[in-house]
Amino acid sequence: MIDEELMERIESPEEELKRADHLVFVSLKYTRTCDIMMNAIKRLINAYDMVIDEYLDSLKEKKKLKEIPNTTKEKAALARKLLGNSAKKYMLLYNLMKIINKCEYSRIDEFRKNVTLKTKGTKSVSIKMEDVHNFLDTASEFVKFMRLKIGS
Repeated sequence: MIDEELMERIESPEEELKRADHLVFVSLKYTRTCDIMMNAIKRLINAYDMVIDEYLDSLKEKKKLKEIPNTTKEKAALARKLLGNSAKKYMLLYNLMKIINKCEYSRIDEFRKNVTLKTKGTKSVSIKMEDVHNFLDTASEFVKFMRLKIGS
């Protein structure tokens, strides 16, 4: 039987960030494909979801919150409301990544230095390797920020 601490370590936001980091700095560096970019974005979304869940759970344990919503969209909205302007830039990135994840996309200069993922639809966004690096940095900041909030 797997002990609870091991399961916590396997399914933690920090582990998702490590996986995303590897995708960005190793896999993406050498393959330069949009699939790797999308996988990294999905890992970052997972890290956000996990840390938001942990935050809401900690508030419920401290009896500062009566109930936790069921859907990730409602959880994110509640966390955004509770955190206020201090988490605005983090939540904007989270929403952008969720939109990117749902959209169809085209591949530009795949396997080349300037690989670009361009979303199709109402909100057209072009994502380059540098953007994914920035997404990773911001997601890492958000997890640290939330750890401080959970601890207090």
